[in-house]
Amino acid sequence: MTAPLRGSPKAAKRTEYRNWARNQLCLPAERGAPTSTAEVADIVRRAHREGLRVKVVGAGHSFTAAAMTDGILLSLDAMDAIEAVDRETNRVTVQAGIRLHALNERLAELDMAMPNLGDIAYQSVAGAIATATHGTGLLLGNLATTVVGMELVTGSGEVIWCDEDENPDLLRVARVGIGALGIVTRVTLQLVPAFNLHVTETKEKLDDVLDGFFDSARDNDHFEFFWMPGARSCQVKRNNRTELPAAPQGKLAYFRDKIVAENLAFGTVCRVGRRFPTAVPTVARLVSSGVAERELVDRSDRVFASPRHVRFYEMEYGIPIETLPEALGRVRSFITNLGRPILFPIEVRVSAADDIALSTAQGRTSAWIAVHVYQGTSYDSYFQGVERILDDYDGRPHWGKLHFQNHRTLAPRYPLWDDFAEARAKLDPTGTFTNAYLERVLGPA
Repeated sequence: MTAPLRGSPKAAKRTEYRNWARNQLCLPAERGAPTSTAEVADIVRRAHREGLRVKVVGAGHSFTAAAMTDGILLSLDAMDAIEAVDRETNRVTVQAGIRLHALNERLAELDMAMPNLGDIAYQSVAGAIATATHGTGLLLGNLATTVVGMELVTGSGEVIWCDEDENPDLLRVARVGIGALGIVTRVTLQLVPAFNLHVTETKEKLDDVLDGFFDSARDNDHFEFFWMPGARSCQVKRNNRTELPAAPQGKLAYFRDKIVAENLAFGTVCRVGRRFPTAVPTVARLVSSGVAERELVDRSDRVFASPRHVRFYEMEYGIPIETLPEALGRVRSFITNLGRPILFPIEVRVSAADDIALSTAQGRTSAWIAVHVYQGTSYDSYFQGVERILDDYDGRPHWGKLHFQNHRTLAPRYPLWDDFAEARAKLDPTGTFTNAYLERVLGPA
């Protein structure tokens, strides 16, 4: 067994765990790194007997306390194998600890690809699907919608498989589980043949982008934009599938745009803005005016995901797509009157509706508004003000990002909430996988 026994010398010495953004901290009683489903099940069975709680952490890219625990904290990093490949159906079965960036490289070797990705790929597969992580594309769902099979270890240590034929109702619920239903140890993903994207990145007036928002979302495979509060213009990304061969940026240009401009230089101006708030409006204008326009063709995953070295805090809400221009207009007015400058872009994306119980896009085509602040910067008044606006549009917060909701405010926003609660009661009746965050957002186990 990989986890130390309770009361052993290793268990007595606690070591802290912090997430990527450094805003969540826990002191688990034990740490474990299982290498198989059997080992995971053994650990959970012991925890169930002894009344311990168990949580799993991936890359730590959740801004919430969803994975925090004072019990047993597991990492599935050693469970990163591709176990089966079906070329006829474009399906692969992988262990749930594999990181997305590693999976992308292995899929490229198989001439396959994820149909969509978010803008970072550091997360584990299990973490990304559990929180309904998404990219952008009007006809494309979040990453959990690609899951067609899943292996779960329940709160008592039982191992359950679910797919279209075996436990299909559970699959529909468990694909977005927020870590509350069980430990996901294997998943089968529905992939597509590898493809390239034609990238067009431009700088345009925000008012014009909002006026043409629905046309841009409809007419492009992947559409999003980034707006620096206070600026008149924004960076617009339109990525479309193409049969053209890859013609990526040269190494020097990539280093200039992605490493220097988006990380090193931006990190520097964020630190300046945090220390000298009165300089933020000037710095924001400089950042906005420095946005580069570019056009290229590259492998899909290399377009979707970019390196992210500047640490930040983020809140993101999904709202019905038809409400986006009005909602963002209200956010824009709120920021103008906030009384403090904001030095981090707002990101807007779109995604398709799905049928997963606690997916943030369940039952509705969605637009997404993501707000950020630099690490170490106060965010309560900003995020809470934006949240109050998006509440008016039946907003649903991204499960892996900061928000101020609880189970009483969230339940009415999810028509299938009771389906999830029923599955939770069956799979984890004694709360082996619960913690303070889950009790806040889902209610007591």
